[in-house]
Amino acid sequence: MLKDGEKLEPLGNGIRVIVSLNHVFGTDTVLLAHFSAPRKNDKACELGTGCGAIPLIWRRERVPAHVTAVEIQEEACSMLERSIALNSQEEYISVLHSDLRELDGKLMPSSFDLVVSNPPYKAEGTGIVNPQQSHRIARHETLCTMEDIICAASRLLNFSGRLCMCQRPERLSDMITLMRKYAVEPKRIRFVQQRAAKAPKLVLIEGKRGGRPNGLVAEPVLLIENEGGTLSDEMIKIYGAYKEAYL
Repeated sequence: MLKDGEKLEPLGNGIRVIVSLNHVFGTDTVLLAHFSAPRKNDKACELGTGCGAIPLIWRRERVPAHVTAVEIQEEACSMLERSIALNSQEEYISVLHSDLRELDGKLMPSSFDLVVSNPPYKAEGTGIVNPQQSHRIARHETLCTMEDIICAASRLLNFSGRLCMCQRPERLSDMITLMRKYAVEPKRIRFVQQRAAKAPKLVLIEGKRGGRPNGLVAEPVLLIENEGGTLSDEMIKIYGAYKEAYL
């Protein structure tokens, strides 16, 4: 089941995901899984799923009805396929090894209630480029841009379907502009700070396909830590069974 360099990461409720040095997940992934909150009967899709933590975190709570996990890196797809088998989730999660810019004929347009993506945070040509290919793909827009992701999501979503993403605050204006370009109206936003005195380091956003303009709701800031450096009560609640897996 496990290959060299891989290990099992417990997510709680008996669900485990295979991770490696090349394909792993962080706090932003957990926050996006919580923020997007799929409903029981939703058909969901994750664009750029990596090791597949988000679909497995969702299925930990027995939602949504089905998830299609799209990923361009073959190694990550193999890891997720084995995680799905390990957790007996074949009925609920399917893996599509594909470039998200080439989904025509592979996924039906307007067929999903929810699309999520934890995209590369750095635009091509900015920031320090990681020499490791898998990390470079995850962090920089080398294989797809934010526009590619939002365009693909818009085509996949049904009317009133939701797109949920996370991104660095400095790219928020780009994200809102592109969502509106592709008929996804921003409806909900939340900033994430390490502590109260720190500037936001992450922003979570939800848009609705075909939604009416305006009506954007800014939720209270999410604090990861208390001033003493311990996890905030809300973060403990968000981590939920994932956190309990280590206790």
